Amino acid sequence: MQRFAGRIILLWGWRRSLVAFAAGALAVLAQAPYDFFAVCFISFPVLVWLLDGATGEASDGWLKRLRPAFATGWWFGFGYFLAGLWWIGQALLVEADSFAWALPFAVVGIPFALAFFYGFATVVARLFWSSDIGRIAALAFGFGLAEWLRDFLFTGFPWNAIGYAAMPVPLLMQSVSVTGMIGMNALAVFLFSLPALVAARRHLRLGIALFVILVAAHVGFGYFRLATPVKPTRSIDVRIVQPAVDLSEKWDASVRDRIFATLLGISGKAPEEGHAKPQLILWPETSVPFLFTERPDALTALGDMLADGQMLIAGVVREEGGSANAGSRYYNSVVAINDKGEIVDAVDKMHLVPFGEYLPFADLFERFGIGQLVAGPMNFAAGNGRHPIGVPGGLRAAPFICYEVIFPDLVAVDAASSDVIVNVTNDAWFGDTPGPYQHFRQAQIRAVENGLPLLRAANNGISAVVDSHGRIVDALAVDARGAIDAHVPVSGGALLSPDRRRINGLLIMLVFALAALTLNVRQRLRVN
Repeated sequence: MQRFAGRIILLWGWRRSLVAFAAGALAVLAQAPYDFFAVCFISFPVLVWLLDGATGEASDGWLKRLRPAFATGWWFGFGYFLAGLWWIGQALLVEADSFAWALPFAVVGIPFALAFFYGFATVVARLFWSSDIGRIAALAFGFGLAEWLRDFLFTGFPWNAIGYAAMPVPLLMQSVSVTGMIGMNALAVFLFSLPALVAARRHLRLGIALFVILVAAHVGFGYFRLATPVKPTRSIDVRIVQPAVDLSEKWDASVRDRIFATLLGISGKAPEEGHAKPQLILWPETSVPFLFTERPDALTALGDMLADGQMLIAGVVREEGGSANAGSRYYNSVVAINDKGEIVDAVDKMHLVPFGEYLPFADLFERFGIGQLVAGPMNFAAGNGRHPIGVPGGLRAAPFICYEVIFPDLVAVDAASSDVIVNVTNDAWFGDTPGPYQHFRQAQIRAVENGLPLLRAANNGISAVVDSHGRIVDALAVDARGAIDAHVPVSGGALLSPDRRRINGLLIMLVFALAALTLNVRQRLRVN
């Protein structure tokens, strides 16, 4: 092992970049749908050894001396995000004649930009670097900080955060209810990097002890949480509809009635054996294939389909302005419709997808003939606020549209006063690629963090009911058409408040930073 580590440390130039790229790409196998987290015990030790050798000339300024560390982290991140996000390009192939030209920008450009966060992480780590376990703590702090910043900088895109690799199954998800994603990201990097100590053997015993303690705590807490019975205080019977509509037909006026009829047919069928009649029916994002302002008869049809006391929550495009003129504004929304066919509540999507649902710097891009790339026939406006929707049984549902559910803080704030989390999405843009599985995993973790059941409707999957501990009650596979009927118990809420989880996560990062700084200073004093 020492010989292998030594070879990694001595790599330079393109060989160092290639190994960093390969290590990052390999780490993606720890994410859904593969969930082979053991690869991170290879990828991150390799990254540690690469950073051991990422030193500049002593005569260079401090900024220039950090360039090798930044380059190493950037190539690691580029490999990680390229291998983990290539499926984004699938959305551009749905209407390839119009958008195939943008494929390189989506498939390569997004990983290129995101890799700067990991370059930043390794620079921060290198500032605290030492020759012992301190460098493992430094890397954990650097990545924890970078993943935290990735949650909100430049509108935020915390997709495939490293912490998810440590939570492939519900048993291993429970710790996030205490640490939050901030702490989980840092702890995961620390744990994955500890095998790097085998090469130099300095602090090896301490590393083994910490490894055993962290793994035992992670697994033990998960077992305790899952084994502890939870007494539900209320419940609701739900039906989640997955229509599996072909995107090439989604906005085709000639087939809209057929799509709507399919939704009505699945929603109105008799309950599955052993299940009660649903109180709440859930349709996916933008599932209604027309504007209700243009088709008021559709609301009448919905009123006829819904039985007494039933409610439908459906993803729609909502128009304000009353016409299709330039003054009209469109929102990606969910609406609640009662058994009389009346819209009784609506919530608009607040966190829109850049280039997908709106065009940032629109005036500039439109001068070059560049418009939005996917998501529908119009640009969307962002909603002004979110509130829980009252549903049958006196419950409150917190609605999140599409990728809003990947933002831990956003969900935590808005779910705090709710009883269930509702996520509607249309991942059909990405086909049967890793994208829908990664998206579902992040939604699953939100249920655990907030201690609330998750009701998820996706156009072509993955639709599911997930309990408050992240266990899948029932689900529909990608590209399946049908419905899930489920009795959903509701009890309790988050183990800790969002603020407490955030503080715990920041304290974990602070511990790593102080440990790294202390060992770095001690090494400098010893050398001098």
